Amino acid sequence: QVQLEESGGGLVQAGGSLRLSCAVSGRTFSSYTMGWFRQAPGKEREFVAAISWTGGRTYYADSVKGRFTISRDNAKNTVYLQMNSLEPEDTAVYYCGAEPGMVLSTRAREYDYWGQGTQVTVSS
Repeated sequence: QVQLEESGGGLVQAGGSLRLSCAVSGRTFSSYTMGWFRQAPGKEREFVAAISWTGGRTYYADSVKGRFTISRDNAKNTVYLQMNSLEPEDTAVYYCGAEPGMVLSTRAREYDYWGQGTQVTVSS
């Protein structure tokens, strides 16, 4: 079993920055591909970013490319999402997910484990 816990969300003005963290416990963290997704009210959960086991490969949604950076520290069992130049459209609950494969999947159903989410609100 794998447990995930997100933190770092909050209220920020447009143009500001936040850094989300996802602490992972349970099975070997370094063997999982990790992803960040977000879900706004009334919308489906959408892919934001993913990172490979070693951190050597990353993939981003077009909507966040150049503004968000995903990273991981396997020694700390933690994955991060640095979010810069935030826009009101980034407002959502952000979730981290873990999946045991090697493909950087953009599909939520490919991820086996999820955290409870952290709210990010960007005011205009």
